[in-house]
Amino acid sequence: MSVSELLAVFFPHLACVRIDRVFMSGRTVRIQARTHTPEAVCPTCGTRSRRTHSRYERRLSDTAIGGQETLIHLQVHRFLCRNDACAQKTFAEQVPGLTVRYGRRSLGLEQALRTIALAVGGRAGARLTQRLAAGVNRMTLLRLIRGLPEPTVITAPRVLGVDEFALRRGHSYGTLLIDVQTRRPIDILPERSADSFAAWLAAHPGVEVICRDRAGCYAEGAARGAPQAIQVADRWHLWHNLAGAVERAIARQRIHLRAAIQPIADPEPTAQHVTAPSAPAPILRGGRIAERTRQRHTTIHELLSQGVTLRVIAAQLRLARNTVRRFARAADPEELLVNDGTGRRPSMLEQHKPYLHQRWNDGITDATRLWQEIRVRGYPGGYSHVRDYLAPLRTTATITPPAPTPPKVRRVAAWMMTNPRNLRPDDHLQLTAILDNCPALAALHTHVKAFAGLLTERRGHDLEQWMKNVIADDQPELRSFVTGLRRDQDAVTAGLTLPWSSGPVEGHVNRIKMLKRQMYGRANPDLLRRRILLTD
Repeated sequence: MSVSELLAVFFPHLACVRIDRVFMSGRTVRIQARTHTPEAVCPTCGTRSRRTHSRYERRLSDTAIGGQETLIHLQVHRFLCRNDACAQKTFAEQVPGLTVRYGRRSLGLEQALRTIALAVGGRAGARLTQRLAAGVNRMTLLRLIRGLPEPTVITAPRVLGVDEFALRRGHSYGTLLIDVQTRRPIDILPERSADSFAAWLAAHPGVEVICRDRAGCYAEGAARGAPQAIQVADRWHLWHNLAGAVERAIARQRIHLRAAIQPIADPEPTAQHVTAPSAPAPILRGGRIAERTRQRHTTIHELLSQGVTLRVIAAQLRLARNTVRRFARAADPEELLVNDGTGRRPSMLEQHKPYLHQRWNDGITDATRLWQEIRVRGYPGGYSHVRDYLAPLRTTATITPPAPTPPKVRRVAAWMMTNPRNLRPDDHLQLTAILDNCPALAALHTHVKAFAGLLTERRGHDLEQWMKNVIADDQPELRSFVTGLRRDQDAVTAGLTLPWSSGPVEGHVNRIKMLKRQMYGRANPDLLRRRILLTD
């Protein structure tokens, strides 16, 4: 293979020039080359010209060769335009695939820098380019991103996904639109409102299916901008909303959770062990936060009894509307204060203490060995925590096992929302004991399993019957959930029937969070928009 053939294979962007010399200057590879084109096209009027005005040298940074910086010294022609009416009297020729007007980098390097800038941003990209022997500063990379043309939406997608994302969390939000079939973002709206979404849909007709969450603004915007489109409520949000209702229902019946203690009780005590005392009565949480919660609950319910709306109450008390709604749903303030009675988060070691006590009574007092054993059982903490817990116990031969505590409300809710085939045997045993002890929770569990069947088997046509069964039962929390479904029943039915969902949109929202972290939260909207729409 000749030298020219080798150049065409390894350096295709240099195939149209004649290389005169390649040499090293310090740590830089320098290539001296010149063009040999007989004519060029005027960039202004498009007239071909063979009249050479002069030659001059351009210096182009190129992609690294062997990890070393590369600089091309390129001799090019300047031509005279033959069109007397053209304002461009002279012009420089451009080498296809290598040069552009006023460019000081080769097209290959320019594309590589744009890719780096889109992928990792300015500061990180600048550090990376230094490693690639083509170093530029962060502002250059940001200018390259801003110089890219924004993609335009020529035709609206058949299946559109919409969701919000935070421009500044808690203050301002934008709207992300994606093509659910191709899973690519197509546009960004600068605000989260029904008006902006409806205006976009009116300007881009042809959308047949709209996947969204339970947000009312997007439901209203879709109804106004694309009334013919089928709205599909996301299944994950439906399940999440049901989980919130289930947790509130369990909190109301939390006194029955102590039934879970019996199936896992220790066997008959022996002479070396001390019998655990009976479980104490429920402890009401004390402290400043608990008192404030009770006062707010009383105030909110008094205002509700007077006919004051949630919006007005939120404005009067300077609380978020969702907070007021949570207080309004709780019949008793203690439902909002469910914990172990201390107000503190339970220790990571809490669920492993019975095992440690048992092993200690068996004569195993080596803290390192016990730590290794509970690590196998799922303990995520370090050795020092176990050592410090066992240190006061070395003064006694045996220890008294602590009184068993009932499972937390959220844990029982997780058991109810989990496929029974995926539950651990001990969790299944505790859940069965709770359901046997409380008919209301047993009925709740039946409704949850029925809704899970609708969700997984795409039986949206059975939703109406499921809601009637819930209304006929004494389940206030599920009735509230059904009321929400009634307001959006067509979209919910479509979500339980059609294969479309907002999963791809949620994935892109998560990617936006990553992009914002890369830019340290200081990205202007135009820069963030280009990175969202142009990053692969």
